[in-house]
Amino acid sequence: MAKVTKEDALLYHSRGRHGKIEVIPTKPYATQFDLSLAYTPGVAYPCLEIEKNPDDVYKYTAKGNLVAVISNGTAVLGLGDIGAMAGKPVMEGKGLLFKVFADVDVFDIEVDEKDPDKMIEICARIAPTFGGINLEDIKAPECFEVETRLKEMLDIPVFHDDQHGTAIISGAGLLNAMEITGKKIDEIRMVVCGAGAAAISCSRLYMSLGVKKENIVMCDSKGVLNRKRSDLNRYKQEFVTDRNIDTLEEAMKGADLFLGLSVADMVCREMLASMAENPVVFAMANPNPEITYEEAMATRNDLIFATGRSDYPNQINNVLGFPFIFRGALDVKASTINEEMKLAASRALADLAKEPVPESVLKAYGVENITFGKEYIIPKPLDPRLISRVASAVARAAVDTGVAREPVTDWEEYRNSLDQRTGEHIRKIGQMSGI
Repeated sequence: MAKVTKEDALLYHSRGRHGKIEVIPTKPYATQFDLSLAYTPGVAYPCLEIEKNPDDVYKYTAKGNLVAVISNGTAVLGLGDIGAMAGKPVMEGKGLLFKVFADVDVFDIEVDEKDPDKMIEICARIAPTFGGINLEDIKAPECFEVETRLKEMLDIPVFHDDQHGTAIISGAGLLNAMEITGKKIDEIRMVVCGAGAAAISCSRLYMSLGVKKENIVMCDSKGVLNRKRSDLNRYKQEFVTDRNIDTLEEAMKGADLFLGLSVADMVCREMLASMAENPVVFAMANPNPEITYEEAMATRNDLIFATGRSDYPNQINNVLGFPFIFRGALDVKASTINEEMKLAASRALADLAKEPVPESVLKAYGVENITFGKEYIIPKPLDPRLISRVASAVARAAVDTGVAREPVTDWEEYRNSLDQRTGEHIRKIGQMSGI
């Protein structure tokens, strides 16, 4: 893939119509009669119907297909606390991905507020507009409180993608890595480098998949979270180990799984060499991983290696998750995105990676063959089957757990309808993409 330069990126965002998204009408507007229906006096009738029956808002407005991407800019990508306005290009980009991959409409909302109580109030007050809320780039530990309280207050899905997206996608990779290595998930020893939102959420989801809590060692910038530490917030305290170790180097010895969500160059070749046989290494610091692919491969050849980058095998890419998770949740008018829905998404992704890869995907990535194995443990982002497999799995889990207001009655018909929603967009990307 061609290297992205500053000049290319600035031109992309500024040329033509500035930014990356727009609002377009979905109803006729060519005549005076059309405009009278769209606004006054015709618009009064659906307003009165919604007043009588609030659920009619899904029938007469775009609420059911509209997600708010909300951020206060305190933890933007790898850029940190750059402010709400500076984070807007990221939120617009999220909107583009939602639309292209899952036909979900987005309003991006940048909120200039760092106080979690005020942030929660703002989100709750604007929630009637939306069918779901995607929280984005809000720093830890405030992000945990914001999401938890909003989920308790609202009857629409609230999802902090920085936490759960990474967990769901990497969780799928973990399931398949266990199958390839023949290891039992409830027996593996896991080391986590980083103790922020994504690291904690990944660890929680991995435990739901079978990893034993006592087998997890988590490290932050000061070392291992252990009983000697008195500086840990309540979220970090959840992952305190009883082992008498203090450093990442000590934790890596004999470990089966390394989960990196920190910064570049945290892992040296000697640390990697000290891990157990057939280790799994998810080095997901962006843009540069905790240990480079080249260094890792030069150190040992028995590992499964994944990063957040598109120029190496096994990219842990959140676009494999959030568009389709929201698609499934919106389609059944789910009141929340619960743990079962997240696990369903992980398992659907893991299963898809084991199926034959379509010719269209091979052409999009310029390769002759992709098969399930050490260098292909999760699907490619341009796989057109993602929407029907993941969204339907999430929707079914919502129905099965009783959080769907409008259950699907014909699952085959629903999956077919999903395939039709984004086909044109995905084909266009595939034809023009060099990745």
